[in-house]
Amino acid sequence: MKNAVILGASGYTGAEAVRLIMGHPKLNLVGLTGHSKAGQAYGEIYPNYRHLDLPDVVTAGEIDWTNVDVAFACLPHGASQETIAGVIDNVDTIVDLSADFRLKDPALYQATYGRPHGFHDLLGQAVYGLTEYARQDLSGAGLVACPGCYPTCTLLALLPAIDADMIDVTNIIIDAKSGVTGAGRKALASLSYSEVSDGAHAYSVGTHRHAPEIDQMITHVSGIEAEVSFTPHLIPMNRGMIATCYVELGDGVAVDDIRAVYVDRYENEPFVHVEAEGVIPQTRHIRASNHCRIGIFADRRKGRAIIISVIDNLTKGSSGQALQNYNATQGWDETLGLKVQPVFP
Repeated sequence: MKNAVILGASGYTGAEAVRLIMGHPKLNLVGLTGHSKAGQAYGEIYPNYRHLDLPDVVTAGEIDWTNVDVAFACLPHGASQETIAGVIDNVDTIVDLSADFRLKDPALYQATYGRPHGFHDLLGQAVYGLTEYARQDLSGAGLVACPGCYPTCTLLALLPAIDADMIDVTNIIIDAKSGVTGAGRKALASLSYSEVSDGAHAYSVGTHRHAPEIDQMITHVSGIEAEVSFTPHLIPMNRGMIATCYVELGDGVAVDDIRAVYVDRYENEPFVHVEAEGVIPQTRHIRASNHCRIGIFADRRKGRAIIISVIDNLTKGSSGQALQNYNATQGWDETLGLKVQPVFP
């Protein structure tokens, strides 16, 4: 058994991490931290957990770190790096769910998030944890940077074709949509029921902070400097995410060729599934699970294809992938704690 602490347990990703860790056969949850919620019982914050014997929420300084093997950092962007730097010497593994260690270039981090990165040495240590493409690096890793939800959904949809040099990486358009939990548990008027329900809207048009993260991974895999067109949208559902990617095929490449590559690449993946020809992925089919479903279609425009990917933004896009990454660092079965099936309806 390994002892785990969740840093920032009062947010949605923290609550999702609690849900999954409580079903993990090799993890013992020994600590929950929260800044504004310190001193409260966890069941007061999330009544759905009242029946569980969970630690009360405390500050990070109140944790007995000598008894901790792994910390899952579910903290806001910017706050995570300082907290992690303060505890990283006390634990074997930190799995960070924020953006603080995803971008390798400190200058790019500052340009993207509007603040300098204070721990350049840790940036070099962090493994970018898109699990299906990072297993060799994850083994024994001490610091894992989990991808954002949009990059996870998008990159799983694009990387097999990019790795096989089947599409033009300089001509990729991504239309993505997320449920409201992707914005976090904030008391904002713009996230209230009356502001979000019965409508949908784009946001951060041309400027979303996940675009450089997508560019970074595509450039790493292809060796070609990439800059995607990426537009996110908020839609009136609690959880779930869909990315529709429009790509230009390489010379002589057919959509059936791409589908064959995807089927082969993901055949043995426990959580990534390629739909049969003509089947359109739906968010309702992966809700509350760590699964990703991908559909591949010919565009009506000759020489182009449409690749659609769906995930649950809180599970595969966040806490589920974090747990999958930790399993990989330990050499465990990656499905431990993640065998929960999608909720339907």
